[in-house]
Amino acid sequence: MAVSHFPLGMTASESASDPLLLLPAAATGGWRSALFIIWVEVAERFAYYGISSNLINYLTGPLGETTAAAAAAINAWSGAASLLPLLGAAVADSWLGRYRTIVASSVLYIVGIGLLAFSSTFASSQSRQCSDGRRVCRPSSMQTAFFYVSLYLVAIAQGGHKPCVQAFGADQFDATDPGESSSRSSFFNWWYLGLCASGAVTVALMSYVQDNVGWGIGFGVPCMVMLLALVVFLLGTRTYRFYDGGSGAAHGKVASTFSLVGKAVRAWRKRSRDGGAFVEVEHGDCAENAMLEDEVRGLARLFPIWATCLIYGVVFAQPSTLFTKQAATLDRRIGTSSFQVPPAALQSFLGISIVTCVLLYDRVLVPVARRITGVATGITMLQRIGAGIALSLVALVVAALFEMKRLSVARDAGLVDKPGAVVPMSLWWIVPQYVLLGAADVFAMVGMQEFFYDQVPGALKTFGLAFSLSVIGVGSFMSSFLISAIDGVTTRDGGTSWFADDLNQGHLDYFFLLLAALTVLELVAYVYFSTSYIYRGKGVNNVQ
Repeated sequence: MAVSHFPLGMTASESASDPLLLLPAAATGGWRSALFIIWVEVAERFAYYGISSNLINYLTGPLGETTAAAAAAINAWSGAASLLPLLGAAVADSWLGRYRTIVASSVLYIVGIGLLAFSSTFASSQSRQCSDGRRVCRPSSMQTAFFYVSLYLVAIAQGGHKPCVQAFGADQFDATDPGESSSRSSFFNWWYLGLCASGAVTVALMSYVQDNVGWGIGFGVPCMVMLLALVVFLLGTRTYRFYDGGSGAAHGKVASTFSLVGKAVRAWRKRSRDGGAFVEVEHGDCAENAMLEDEVRGLARLFPIWATCLIYGVVFAQPSTLFTKQAATLDRRIGTSSFQVPPAALQSFLGISIVTCVLLYDRVLVPVARRITGVATGITMLQRIGAGIALSLVALVVAALFEMKRLSVARDAGLVDKPGAVVPMSLWWIVPQYVLLGAADVFAMVGMQEFFYDQVPGALKTFGLAFSLSVIGVGSFMSSFLISAIDGVTTRDGGTSWFADDLNQGHLDYFFLLLAALTVLELVAYVYFSTSYIYRGKGVNNVQ
């Protein structure tokens, strides 16, 4: 794959007139550029988690929504934010290139978060005006609509930013060079460590600001951080390495996502109509038709792996919603002090677990496993994903057992009919489920990112990372659907919802056990498909 100084799809003459690329020097790539890009993504994750981590308390607080409605709305938004990278990747690979897409989406990001901060002042102002000591009036439908429009602008912006930045960072390593290829595998570990370290700091800091200072400032700070991220990214332009394409480079041009997939489908349909013979599709290029057909067949082989990871996406949606609502019922004081840890801040244990496990994985597990298996990465990408799914199952069982204990303590303390009462249980009871899910993330999420990036055609690397993110997106939509459906069924004929606003009357334990049962089925299907999967091309991961 050839290296150039210009973003994907741009010529030297085009870049000379581009104000974003002022006389670029020789691109160097490697860890210097990769670390530069990692810091940009750390800032972006600070902005994103500064919004998402405590959103459940904003919706059930100033916006006055029920627990079930708020959880479903957040899952739907998270789903959109995780699915839109598919569109963002296609736009980047087809037209703008990764560099320009990152810049454009960053600008939209800043606008979206700025509007979000502005919209929060409406709710805060109305809350002060309508409070009568016991009740707080909900914002008008117009104000609520303004909030959700701003929120979905952030989702659209993240759709362009997320896959492009990570793919751009991976581009700084040459896959054909043995040394840089090994560094690229390590890059995905350190990339995720940086993101989760940022997330751990964000949820601890911003949840406190939002709960105790104000939502306007709580949303405004992420906006300023995102502005800083854009400035830093632009300052690093001269250090980046740009590639001039994937499979299309052999023909002197870059094959876009849309053109590559479109040509592959046309070639496959043409061959099917003619009894399997390779015939002319465009200018008699039979060799290209054969290559394209092989590419579309390779993409189809990824679908079973993708589909059998979706329940993990459902599990991934719970920490920022139902785990946070669980935490809100606990005694969150540290020692004998009167300081209360914000419920959303407990998500920092997820980040701490991930950072710790990434270090152990990269520095301990991989070297040991490498000596045993002979695989350069220690274990294969698919084995890594499977281990993550298994750990998520353990986390769900632990979460269900904790909820059973919490409900038992609430009943014994006579708190079932006392909404808002603190259950006499320490916050440390809920920590294990965060730690286990963090460990699962190190295996499953990082494994999916590396697997889909590695196994898609060269021209679709950005699309491959977006494909891995779509697992979280579809899983979030599935979580939203499950919560809404279960809430509707359990409240029929005057029944009590599993997700009752007073969690002491609900049954989150039933929901977690349901997810655990679905995860068992998912794991069985995953093992079946992954054991028969043959890795694309050569590589150290071809050991099963």
